[in-house]
Amino acid sequence: MLVRVVLSPTPSFPEPSALYTACKMVRWLSAKLGPTVASRHVARNLLRLLTSCYVGPTRQQFTVSSGESPPLSAGNIYQKRPVLGDIVSGPVLSCLLHIAHLYGEPVLTYQYLPYISYLVAPGSASGPSRLNSRKEAGLLAAVTLTQKIIVCLSDTTLMDILPRISHEVLLPVLSFLTSLVTGFPSGAQARTILCVKTISLIALICLRIGQEMVQQHLSEPVATFFQIFSQLHELRQQDLKLDPAGRGEGQLPQVVFSDGQQRPVDPALLDELQKVFTLEMAYTIYVPFSCLLGDIIRKIIPNHELVGELAGLYLESVSPSSRNPASMEPTVPSTGPEWDPQGGGCPQDDGHSGTFGSVLVGNRIQIPNDSRPETPGPLGPISGVGGGGLGSGSEDNALKQELPRSAHGLSGNWLAYWQYEIGVSQQDAHFHFHQIRLQSFPGHSGAVKCVAPLSSEDFFLSGSKDRTVRLWPLYNYGDGTSETAPRLIYTQHRKSVFFVGQLEAPQHVVSCDGAVHVWDPFTGKTLRTVEPLDSRVPLTAVAVMPAPHTSITMASSDSTLRFVDCRKPGLQHEFRLGGGLNPGLVRALAVSPSGRSVVAGFSSGFMVLLDTRTGLVLRGWPAHEGDILQIKAVEGSVLVSSSSDHSLTVWKELEQKPTHHYKSASDPIHTFDLYGSEAVTGTVSNKIGVCSLLEPPSQATTKLSSENFRGTLTSLALLPTKRHLLLGSDNGVIRLLA
Repeated sequence: MLVRVVLSPTPSFPEPSALYTACKMVRWLSAKLGPTVASRHVARNLLRLLTSCYVGPTRQQFTVSSGESPPLSAGNIYQKRPVLGDIVSGPVLSCLLHIAHLYGEPVLTYQYLPYISYLVAPGSASGPSRLNSRKEAGLLAAVTLTQKIIVCLSDTTLMDILPRISHEVLLPVLSFLTSLVTGFPSGAQARTILCVKTISLIALICLRIGQEMVQQHLSEPVATFFQIFSQLHELRQQDLKLDPAGRGEGQLPQVVFSDGQQRPVDPALLDELQKVFTLEMAYTIYVPFSCLLGDIIRKIIPNHELVGELAGLYLESVSPSSRNPASMEPTVPSTGPEWDPQGGGCPQDDGHSGTFGSVLVGNRIQIPNDSRPETPGPLGPISGVGGGGLGSGSEDNALKQELPRSAHGLSGNWLAYWQYEIGVSQQDAHFHFHQIRLQSFPGHSGAVKCVAPLSSEDFFLSGSKDRTVRLWPLYNYGDGTSETAPRLIYTQHRKSVFFVGQLEAPQHVVSCDGAVHVWDPFTGKTLRTVEPLDSRVPLTAVAVMPAPHTSITMASSDSTLRFVDCRKPGLQHEFRLGGGLNPGLVRALAVSPSGRSVVAGFSSGFMVLLDTRTGLVLRGWPAHEGDILQIKAVEGSVLVSSSSDHSLTVWKELEQKPTHHYKSASDPIHTFDLYGSEAVTGTVSNKIGVCSLLEPPSQATTKLSSENFRGTLTSLALLPTKRHLLLGSDNGVIRLLA
């Protein structure tokens, strides 16, 4: 939703500074969120937004500026001639390509290309139909994005996916473009724009792969493109009438063409088609492809002679002294050994051009900008070079700009997990654990007692028996086998650290080893230390208040609950929880998301609910038969508690009976975390379970393999946005799994 707001195309262009800031924010978010979240929530919305950039006739007008280039700059035909929609879509494309730069080619081939195939896929209706404006804009967006993708692909990847591009992109686009029964909502203008963009796209691919590969992989799309001229030529000769006599109501006339095929034709569309596939368009197509394909044009294009004649007629109309369509090639330099002065501007060909970037001129293509014909036609400039807008940048003129190798590029386990995640529906609210190892965090010399991700999920904290707290980065790196070093190590504790958390409002870290330390995660500087009032009454449990509160809740062994505001000296509040009873030691604390209540769990299995505003005990009840191991509070006044009696119980704050009750068969659930309406649990036997808090009791359990996790599971934390698990072990190593 944020992406749509900041980059949403509007009729009036936003201020350049605002647009720059919006793009910069989207790029920053894409790197911060990681590959799965960026692809699922940022790239997916950007792709949808791209179609909106081309909706409506206004967005489908060629841009006009001073110093426009000529209409038929054939040598530069692979470059797009910008329309207004291209300018509007510029920031969206820039952000999409930035995500591909961050995470590599898989973003292009596994996310962008399938979406392009979806945009250009034919509708379900079997009969002739008109496109709607959204589908029309989707075709333009798809061709534009495909052109960007082709430039960024390596030679190997391009050859691997070339059959997909041909059958899933080019042929569907051409089926709409050359259809004799499907009209465009914006008429001839939209079809002309799509035609020009498709010419540029096919020519770009031809320049990348060479003649032999064109003959092998692109014969059908190129022949289909040229065939429309023959069909219209035959229809003009047959003089098809609009009179519906002789056919049923609602039926289109069937016309038999010279290839023996019988096709339906909508007479009402002939005028639109003839406005698009004019003599000038024939010239626009024939000249570059005759140079790009050389002699093989006769093999793959049966009607090349007819299109050549039409191109000659156009050339004669603009330059009566010339009849050969190739003689007016505008980008041919006047001198140079590679060019044949008798060949009308096409380079001399050795007849064997199959290497990448080698098109008739050895291993390079020469594109000068200074030679231009005098008379522009109704199509205006095709290439966009010199015409301003998006087509004038050098990056838009490149045949190949491979993505740089990024430290965060997807490979190995990261790639496998990312491929799965982008296929999961955004409406899927369940946590799926696949036991895919993504990263390792070694460094602690003692057992990891607690792990806690920061609210942004790009860093997490860990506390250990080795008396240190470490701050770790959570950016994807490597193929799943790599090890990450801590960003910061806090060494001021004197005992084993059993709690670590983030105080969100001031962005401070709170950790406890019997004394509470408040410190700055950026510098590692201790800001405050809260010691127990009596060394014989240590602190046994700690919790932090949610934002905007800045308080820390601490429970001591004498069943006293104290509140400390990190901004002020001394104690804020102090409450007794025992109430004359002897419930034992406070083992766990949890604060409600609103901060209005806190629940304490005791070693006897007793639980006490306290109102933080008044200090009154709202409820006390025997919840379990063993020690309370952990408590979580969630929205809706719901509490979740686990105990050494092997149970996990869901409570409503003021209801006597539990909502749900789960029993672990073999081991107690000593650590768990929450994902929406589900609890992700862990046991000392290294079993990970997922159980629902709403539905009738059900639990799926997975045993961690020794390949992915070694040692004994001691702590667990879930990254709810990224849907990853952090698992701490008794050997001091933390694993990131999905």
